[in-house]
Amino acid sequence: MGRRVIEEILPAGVAAADTHEDLLDIPLFPEEERALGRGAVDKRRREFITGRACAREALRQLGLSSVAIPAGARGEPSWPAGVVGSITHCAGYRACAVARTETLVTVGIDAEPNEQLPDGVLKEIARAEERELLRELARCEPSVCWDRLLFSAKEAVYKAWFPLAERWLGFEDATLTVDLARGAFEARLLVLGPLVGTQRLGSLDGRFLVRDGLVLTAVSLPSRND
Repeated sequence: MGRRVIEEILPAGVAAADTHEDLLDIPLFPEEERALGRGAVDKRRREFITGRACAREALRQLGLSSVAIPAGARGEPSWPAGVVGSITHCAGYRACAVARTETLVTVGIDAEPNEQLPDGVLKEIARAEERELLRELARCEPSVCWDRLLFSAKEAVYKAWFPLAERWLGFEDATLTVDLARGAFEARLLVLGPLVGTQRLGSLDGRFLVRDGLVLTAVSLPSRND
């Protein structure tokens, strides 16, 4: 199933599956059919089913059998007990990453085309200091659409944030710094984060990869085993 490109930006112990094609030959569980909805258009149905196919494969890698992955209150995937995960899809690419809770507290992944955002979107998602950062990054590496990478990174941050906080995180509620040499970024939270164990969450770390016309981002938080 695909080349598992997303694995390159995920930590050890995370199972992943990705594909550049639609995988539509899996049956959906009744809970998944309800999450998809009877009136789903063809594009949405293809994305949903292929995302669940990737999820089944990633769970298999963890030694788990196929189970329903329904949707939560905001449409997020609901994982079986003891598992955290994330699903993403964009034109020509779908992926899933999962891990056991003893490995990760949370994970979020996102995929986008390496194309500039539509006019007007950047000012809605980027803080002033981030816009200056994007200009500097563009001077260093003009082949990357950094506005799209910023968008993708914040999407991945939100996907990692929501299972912990169970509340909205706006684009303006985190500010990113980027380490171009390492292919990494840090999102510093500008709102009160949730407690993770006894520690208040103040930031999330991620990695990015730009390849084959895609921007891929992944955010994860390791579990403390001490």
